[in-house]
Amino acid sequence: MKKIMQQIFFLTLLVTVLVSCKKDENKIYYEGGTAPALTASATGPFILKITERNNPLVNFFWTNPNYQFTTGLSSQDVIYTLQIDTTGSNFSNPSKGEIVISKDQMTSFTVGTLNSKILAMDLLEDIPHEMEFRIKSSLINNSAVLYSNVIKMTITPFLDVLYPVPANLFITGSATPAGWQCACGEPELLSQKFTKINAFTFKLTIALSANNSYLLLPVYASWAAKYGGLGGNNSNNVNGDDFKPNGSDLLSPASSGIYNITVNFKTGKFTVTP
Repeated sequence: MKKIMQQIFFLTLLVTVLVSCKKDENKIYYEGGTAPALTASATGPFILKITERNNPLVNFFWTNPNYQFTTGLSSQDVIYTLQIDTTGSNFSNPSKGEIVISKDQMTSFTVGTLNSKILAMDLLEDIPHEMEFRIKSSLINNSAVLYSNVIKMTITPFLDVLYPVPANLFITGSATPAGWQCACGEPELLSQKFTKINAFTFKLTIALSANNSYLLLPVYASWAAKYGGLGGNNSNNVNGDDFKPNGSDLLSPASSGIYNITVNFKTGKFTVTP
């Protein structure tokens, strides 16, 4: 009996080893790829004009990185991201532009679309900016990342705004000292009014109560052209987010205090900082 048990033990061990070897043989390994080669139909310098906003401007093309595995060329879809940044930032700028292109190996810009990407990086209009473009390629879960060569361009954007800039801007809501559209006097009303600091930006320093709501109004005590959040009521990032006309109620920060609110009609974003 003891001999039979030993034979069974060694047979089981042999099967386990063989199965383990079989599994090792079936493993698939990534063997590398070739960095995409990026080209552009034109490299400027570009002076962008609002009257030409719908005109085609530049096309970008790149090669397939040919991801290679032990089983041969990858059959997975390649995800491409065109990255845009200022020269010298080495694509580390938090506000760099990124455009995800699934599968395709080219993308096109009109004057207006490229201008929007440049302005979204908080770069000033009517000033030449040294810009860099590159392609990032990757497989699923941002794996096997490869970067292309860099193309440099000088681009002068024009002033363009996401939403028409109002003459004035006010805040109202339960988060503010005056509450929702109070019937208050001029001193209180002025404390709810933003200061216009340039052609498209308003700023206000005000006390906000925690976890309450507010909206932005071009005309105080009028809901005709309110600005609020993109999602449902109070679903915004309390430190800053996108806004839109006729948007939802905005949520104030979790702690009551004095805050600086900056509203940018060029980018359609606002920030709330202590």
